[in-house]
Amino acid sequence: MMKFISIILIAFAALAMTSAKKEKVVFFGDSITQAAVKKGGYIDLMNAMLVDKKLDKQYELIGAGVSGNKVYDLYLRMETDVLDKQPAVVFIYIGVNDVWHKTLSGTGTDIKKFEEFYAAIIRKLQAKKIRVILASAAVIGEKNDGTNAQDKDLDAYGEVTHKLATQFNCSFIDLRKKFIDYSKEHNPANAESGVLTTDRVHLNEKGNRLVAEEMMSALLAGRK
Repeated sequence: MMKFISIILIAFAALAMTSAKKEKVVFFGDSITQAAVKKGGYIDLMNAMLVDKKLDKQYELIGAGVSGNKVYDLYLRMETDVLDKQPAVVFIYIGVNDVWHKTLSGTGTDIKKFEEFYAAIIRKLQAKKIRVILASAAVIGEKNDGTNAQDKDLDAYGEVTHKLATQFNCSFIDLRKKFIDYSKEHNPANAESGVLTTDRVHLNEKGNRLVAEEMMSALLAGRK
């Protein structure tokens, strides 16, 4: 009888392990994130990393990037593109268009509005007990001497993102600093692109690798 019960318990344990739901991780952002699900993109690379770490059965990575999006676009589509998926973790990687479009098309986001919409997104996610990880916008131009046109704005918006991470107790990935530090070491010609980006903004192979490594580290931080 005891042997029969043991077999039943083992069977139930095996069934529980195979039917356990994966932890959903949503990446919420703009065209940089939209491209990240493609071959060689940072989400694609993270999936490969999870396989290498034998963690692919525990996480489901979901891209929710839309080209041209700013922080208020994220707020407006949060219900359908994020909350309806019932994620455990959400990465927010936004800010490039909020800064860039101010000069590109006059449709950027004032820094005060940027902070207000960003805070509203975080509050709504945390109300659902979702772990939120923030990433600062990285670059609009890769010159390492501080002469890219939007450098000061990106610094300011990055500071707001860091402030919000502290205020709401979110993990923070300072991609802005990571990209600048990388460029100082690997861009001796002070090139405007081609170091971590293809076009001053969107990621090349090395840029995707850098972002994937930083985001994977944040995802697994504190994991036992």
